[in-house]
Amino acid sequence: MKNITQKEWNELLQEDNNAVILDVRTSEEQQEGIIENAVCLNIFKTEEFISELEKMDKTKNYYVYCKAGGRSANACKLLEQMGAKTTYNLLGGISLWEGKLV
Repeated sequence: MKNITQKEWNELLQEDNNAVILDVRTSEEQQEGIIENAVCLNIFKTEEFISELEKMDKTKNYYVYCKAGGRSANACKLLEQMGAKTTYNLLGGISLWEGKLV
């Protein structure tokens, strides 16, 4: 897992054709807006969360965020334990996001 700033996030995503954006917040939090093209999986729904992670292509590059960066860091670690090679954790999470939300 690499912790990255929003600037790094945007720069990496621009050139990454193998990216998956993963929002691990609750559905209530996601109603406030999500980063475009994000896959939404609530990390607090543990069994469902792990089941969905297991189905994911581990050759993809995962860009993971939550509200402040803690849950997404845990999700990155879990993805890596399941075989994902590249995970990025958004420092400060969506609470510091200055970009567009959908």
